[in-house]
Amino acid sequence: MSANKIDVAGLKKGFPSDNGLLPVIDGVSFSVADGEFVAIVGPSGCGKSTLMNILAGFERPDEGAVVVDGTTVRGPSPRGIVISQHGSVFPWLTVQQNLMFGLEGEVHGEGGKAALADHYAAMVGLKGFEASYPHELSGGMLKRVEIARAFVMKPEILYMDEPFSALDALLSLRMRTELLRILEEERHTVLLITHDVEEAIYMADRIMVLSPRPASIQAAFDVPFARPRKLSNPDLQALKDAILRELGVAEV
Repeated sequence: MSANKIDVAGLKKGFPSDNGLLPVIDGVSFSVADGEFVAIVGPSGCGKSTLMNILAGFERPDEGAVVVDGTTVRGPSPRGIVISQHGSVFPWLTVQQNLMFGLEGEVHGEGGKAALADHYAAMVGLKGFEASYPHELSGGMLKRVEIARAFVMKPEILYMDEPFSALDALLSLRMRTELLRILEEERHTVLLITHDVEEAIYMADRIMVLSPRPASIQAAFDVPFARPRKLSNPDLQALKDAILRELGVAEV
């Protein structure tokens, strides 16, 4: 059995089009260690979200495989939770009810479920809002509910598909910092899809750059800097420049 948490081997995926099969993913292979935070960046339309759907088990590859702890992924699993840009909070449930949703009653009991939900509400800064409904919360607070919903399920892997892209720049930075704080307390393996190079540098242990469609791994960069990171650090700026060059972007 591999020592890695995730092994991705030779993924290929295409979709039907008027001109035949449109190749989207072309031979993507990489591994992720247990507890590692890996970010994947790439140009718009290159297939990032398709890749994430395959990794999380929502789509099957045409060729290749995703293996988690030695077992081939054939569908979604509670061992891995997705946090996406689209939001997944139920508007008819309170914060506490949203966090309790999906917990096994026979395992935790109603009292245990409520206590666990309240623990994670407090962890993400929502103490006092447990009885609030989503329409009573700000955009940033809703994102905190989503993050808490993911952590309350105790997943081994967090799949994050541009989770903060709908937030303004300041709130996005706050949420990244909040997430990293939680990850210091709880061990999880994280895969982040993002178009934001600075976000990847701020959060990840390693960054992989996808090529234009059909996507393959064009380059990979380690981020060997302690957190919290200051993006004004010249070494981080040099890393950002190198990644942007891979993406064909020259910073002004």
